[in-house]
Formats: sequence, C-alpha cells, structure tokens
Amino acid sequence: MKIVADNTVPYLKGIAEPIAEVKYLTSKEFTPENIKDADALIVRSIDKCTRELLEGSRVKLITSATIGFDHIDIRYCDEAGITWKNSPGCNAVSVAQYVLAGLITIALRKGETLQGKTIGIVGVGHVGKEVEKLCSAYGMNVLRNDPPRAETEGEDGFVSLETIAEQADIVTFHTPLTKEGRFATRHLAGEDFCGKLQRKTWFINTCRGAIHDTEALLRARKEGKISELILDCWENEPDINRELLAMAAIATPHIAGFSADGKANGTRTCLENIEKFFHVKIDKIGEVVPPAPETPVIDLDRFTGNRIEQAILASFNPLVADRALRENPDRFEWFRANYHHPREYQAYTIVHATPEEAVLLQRLGFRIR
Repeated sequence: MKIVADNTVPYLKGIAEPIAEVKYLTSKEFTPENIKDADALIVRSIDKCTRELLEGSRVKLITSATIGFDHIDIRYCDEAGITWKNSPGCNAVSVAQYVLAGLITIALRKGETLQGKTIGIVGVGHVGKEVEKLCSAYGMNVLRNDPPRAETEGEDGFVSLETIAEQADIVTFHTPLTKEGRFATRHLAGEDFCGKLQRKTWFINTCRGAIHDTEALLRARKEGKISELILDCWENEPDINRELLAMAAIATPHIAGFSADGKANGTRTCLENIEKFFHVKIDKIGEVVPPAPETPVIDLDRFTGNRIEQAILASFNPLVADRALRENPDRFEWFRANYHHPREYQAYTIVHATPEEAVLLQRLGFRIR
C-alpha cells in the first residue's frame, strides 16, 4: 500500500511505515504527479483535494485530520468512487478551551466577570457541546441555536438566531461552512444578523472565516453593535483583512483547534480510517500521543488574584499567538505550520486549590492534587 501524507500532520512519522510505503509532502507538493499512484491520502484543511488533483489517480481513500471537509470536493469523490473521511470532534475540546481563554482574557482586561453573562452558541455539534459544557461550568447562561438539530430533535432547548442576536452578551459560531441548501452557513453572520445585535456583543468566530461577512463585522464594530472581536478564522485566509485585524481584541491564525491533544486525535482517526477501509492493522497507533506539557503542575499559590482564571491562562494564553500575528500578518500560514501545540486541561494537575476552586477546576477538566 502507498500512502501520501501532509508532512505537518503531527505524531504520524514512523507509525504507518510497517504496513505501507509513506511519502510525506508539503501542501504545495500535493500535485497530480505526486499523488497519482497513492492508495490513500492523509491531509489537512490546507490540502485542496480537487478534481484536478485526483482525476486519473488510483486514490481510493482521503482521510483528513480535521473536523472540516470543505477542502475536499466531495461531489467529485462520490462520482469517482473515492471514499473520504474527516475527523469529527477531534479538536472540539481544544476549540472550547480557546473560547474560554479568549473570554477570560477580555473579561480580565475590562475588569468584568463572565459569570452571569449570556453566551449564544450557534452550532451545537461536537464543538458547540464542549463550549456549552465549559461555559455552563464557569457560570454563564447558554442559548443554543442549531436549526438542523432543532428540526430533528424538536425545538425545545433551541432558540432562533434572532433571539441570539437580541439576548446574548457573547455570540460564538461553531458551524460547518456550507454554501447551499436550507441551512447554508456562508455569511450567516452578515448584515442581517449584525444589524439585529442588541447588547454591544462580544463576537467569536473559530469555525470558518466565511461564516462571517467581513464588511458586516467591520460596520458592526464601528457602530458599536459589536464591542469585542475574537477571531481565529478569517475570510480569504491567509490574506486576511488588515482593518479587521486591527479592530479585533484577540486575533489568531486559525489555531483554536491546534492543541496537541486535538492533533493526536486527528492523526489517530486518520489511521483508524485506513485500518477500517483497507482491512489492515496498524500496531503502532497507540504511540500517537502528545508530549507532556513543559510545566504539568500549576500551583495556585503562584497567583495573587483570579487564581482560577490564571490557571486557565497558564495552560493556554491566546495573546502569544495574537502578538505574533499582529507583528507579521503575512506569515499567517507559517505560524500555523510552526505552531507550538498546547496541551489541554486534562494534562495539568492543580495544587493548593481551595475546596471551592477544586470543584470548578475539576469540572473544567483539570486534575486536582
């Protein structure tokens, strides 16, 4: 068997080699010539699996180490008999922890508390559920919007997008990017939605850039309908809008889902997809594990105030990536390819927590000693 893999998929090298010939390519090297004799492709969202790439190849399986699949021409794959798989939920916890860290960063900057604020979650799938779990545990009120789920499961527990716009202090988007159909999401946060915002909203996009309309966001920010922007995803990546960058409170280069844990999950899922499809056994899958954090123990006695918040930011602080992007926005893709993947809360042990602090930190996912 021959596998062609993106060379930036973490923890992969050496794992599939016992059962296949594996060729590692940069995204620019994904050409028809280089993949034509591959049985399987292991890709990321920057690897565009188009008809032009795939036609005439012997590729039977495309497996992506990402939750999105808009980089795969699924219509052509279905026509050509090429099976495609994504990795749903692999980085859901990572994105949720990014959202909470971003909110905490802004709340501390403004001297406000998040407890009691209402967050509207648009898209309550794998990621949205994790965001709900963290924000609820932290003491926020949650409004959920997910028309496909509401249609299937019933309206109870879901609200309209208009209700989110009118009642939420914070709005965060976690939908796939779809351009057609009844539930199309392209420019879901457009002029209509932004015009209905009522509460000087904090706006977050960590799913896909085209979920928001850049011009609509700029106008809403200038008019004060949006007071804070947390943007990890941008239209026209990597050529991002510099005016929007300047207006964002937190701006990062599409790395919210890039925890080491999420990356390992995506890589494992790709390998499991290959096992199932080709009926092979990859014995070394168990070796796909992220390294321990540099400082796995967080001592709350280090902090003079906001001890829970400081513990969260000790595990991941979005301002590191924010600063780098602002200084060199032209290096958007370089930052993604060379990102230092943080560990998730489960990799950290908290010491010297009060009983009350321990309850909340454990609920968020930290270990307590």
